[in-house]
Amino acid sequence: MIKIQRKIVVDERGAPKEAIIPWKQFCEIAEALGYDLDAQAKTDLRAARRDLTRGKSSDFLPLSKV
Repeated sequence: MIKIQRKIVVDERGAPKEAIIPWKQFCEIAEALGYDLDAQAKTDLRAARRDLTRGKSSDFLPLSKV
């Protein structure tokens, strides 16, 4: 689990409105979520997910084999 350093920005009533995090942590989170993937990689992942949900799993390896 990632511990995120943050600063909370509140409005005049004290309600949280924004969170500011260090750039390095933002980049790590973006990478973990796949925001840094190019269009081809996203297309490939969507195709793989489609294959898996349709039961076409012959091209997939168990995690223990990776």
